[in-house]
Amino acid sequence: MWHVQRFKVVLWLIFLGSLWGIVEVVAGEFLYAHQIPLASVWLTAWAVFVLGMGRGVLNKPGSSTVIGILAVVFKLVNAAPYFCHLLAIFLIGMMFDVFATLWITQKQRLSVTIPLSGAVGVVTSRALFASVGAYIIRYDRWVDGGLPMIIQHAFVTGALAAGMAALLVPLGFWMGVHGGEHWQRRPRWSFAVTLVVLIGVWMWGRLAG
Repeated sequence: MWHVQRFKVVLWLIFLGSLWGIVEVVAGEFLYAHQIPLASVWLTAWAVFVLGMGRGVLNKPGSSTVIGILAVVFKLVNAAPYFCHLLAIFLIGMMFDVFATLWITQKQRLSVTIPLSGAVGVVTSRALFASVGAYIIRYDRWVDGGLPMIIQHAFVTGALAAGMAALLVPLGFWMGVHGGEHWQRRPRWSFAVTLVVLIGVWMWGRLAG
């Protein structure tokens, strides 16, 4: 029984990381190729929705970071390796994990701490990403933009992303809680559907890439 439970957890994490990754590959490539305004905000909105769902399914420290890492792996396998994008994905997962671990303590109870963890996690991850890009990795774009660009990314467009996170994290959390309950009631059916969708997502990723 313990091994079955562990396998279900691993499958859920891979499934959610892949759901995040496929949007990065398909929608992300489209948004950046066509220079759609606020592309990173729309991608962040999907990311935190998936992360909220993951926390509803498995409210454990480290789970959101693992989902982010799996999304990075998905994009690395299925798309050109733009390492700044991979770093941004990882940091969103990690920083959401930090604040969700601190503030989301009740698995099936919605509270103000759930949207707050999403909003603060987004702003923090964007500030950290911009600072790393400018002062550690020293990407030309961030070095040239300097502090004003960091502030713009973290606290101006970041505020819009944070507002979307405050709405989408609770929705994802609620869906994750009820999805987990459905899995418990119909484990074989839920396993089959999850596996089929997961295979389909990876096939889509390979074709899109």
